[in-house]
Amino acid sequence: MLAVLEVIYLPLRFDGTLLPRVADLPFPITIVVAAVMTPLMVSWAAALSTRVLTAALPLLVWFFTLFVFGYLEPGAVSGKALLLQDWRGLLLFAAGAFPGAVAVGAVMARNAANRPGLYETAGIQ
Repeated sequence: MLAVLEVIYLPLRFDGTLLPRVADLPFPITIVVAAVMTPLMVSWAAALSTRVLTAALPLLVWFFTLFVFGYLEPGAVSGKALLLQDWRGLLLFAAGAFPGAVAVGAVMARNAANRPGLYETAGIQ
């Protein structure tokens, strides 16, 4: 649901329609929402289980939903794209995927640290 809302509200602008008119400046607040919420969802999922797949599942679902609703555009009318083909679309993808992947890496590191002897470190004998 979060990815769908992020894609829908990405084209938000200060154009006088929904927000006040300020020189038609873009207002991509959903990029900030993606940067904050994807690592939070990963950490919440990691609290449920020690499996990495469980922690990575919110990020994978977010990515798949962003792809389906952004690029495959179900229900797009007369060529209108939901995900903008400019810097905002790329930044939305990066702002959600990068912190989420870092959070999954933190879960993997925490799992490795909690299982001494299972993972051998390089160079220590």
